[in-house]
Amino acid sequence: MTRPPFLRAGDRVGVLALASQVSYDALYEGLRVLREDWHLEVVEGDTLHTSYHQFSGTDDERRADFQNMLDDPKMKAVFSARGGYGSSRIIDRLNFSRFKKAPKWVIGFSDITALHCHLHCMGVESLHATMPKLFGQEGGGQAVETLRKALWGEPLQYNIGAHPLNRVGTASGQVAGGNICLLAHLLGSRSALDTRGKLLFIEDVEETYYNLDRMMVQLKRARKLDRLAGLIVGQVSDMKDNETIKFGKTAYEIIAEYAAEHGYPVCFDFPVGHVADNRAMIVGREAQLTVTAEAVQLLFK
Repeated sequence: MTRPPFLRAGDRVGVLALASQVSYDALYEGLRVLREDWHLEVVEGDTLHTSYHQFSGTDDERRADFQNMLDDPKMKAVFSARGGYGSSRIIDRLNFSRFKKAPKWVIGFSDITALHCHLHCMGVESLHATMPKLFGQEGGGQAVETLRKALWGEPLQYNIGAHPLNRVGTASGQVAGGNICLLAHLLGSRSALDTRGKLLFIEDVEETYYNLDRMMVQLKRARKLDRLAGLIVGQVSDMKDNETIKFGKTAYEIIAEYAAEHGYPVCFDFPVGHVADNRAMIVGREAQLTVTAEAVQLLFK
């Protein structure tokens, strides 16, 4: 995998809205951290100030904003201010030729999973991590700090407690994954992940239990769960059930049913997803996952 250069004080970075529109006022703390705490030169994209229905701009406007940042050889990182929906609408019209000559970090999560998968297929590391709109949220300090460590090239290791559904074991491989809905959405496209030998991490939010099950069926039928090195199940939060007949399983029980068909190590309740403590995951980086009866460790190499 190609690894973009780590950041240093004074580096130029971009902030834009790749998908849904964002309130500029909500970015105050995020922009302050980047400028005052991290001492970066921040270039604000046009899409922080525009909107088109639910999007931060038309497809052409969002693509052009991102393209300008991809093409800037002095820009070292691009932060999506928020997710929402819309990244996959512009992927196929982006030109990555200049980006490949001067790769930079692309940062975000949720809908930005589409870009992480696309970049992973291109062989470039990226960062599934919290976004500037969320920098100031209560309980999010550790998420922001792990993002800073990843960008500055500092060691990154996570240690969490055990979960009753975990399956013990040790495995190594490239870290890849993101939002379950987006992973299923990308199947059949040139951005679909090759999950073989990977440490796959998954998370989601505000889905119904039956739809989560349907997405897991889709990943199973596409054989994306068959030959993993390991499975890291993050936060599957704010789930909804049927109003009449209940689905009958929790989100983790649904996922555990599909993981049970395989022998690789699995951990649940990992701090990644649509929660304040959304730890940075370096997509494409080699890591070691160790799951014991007492604890879980993910060590990035």
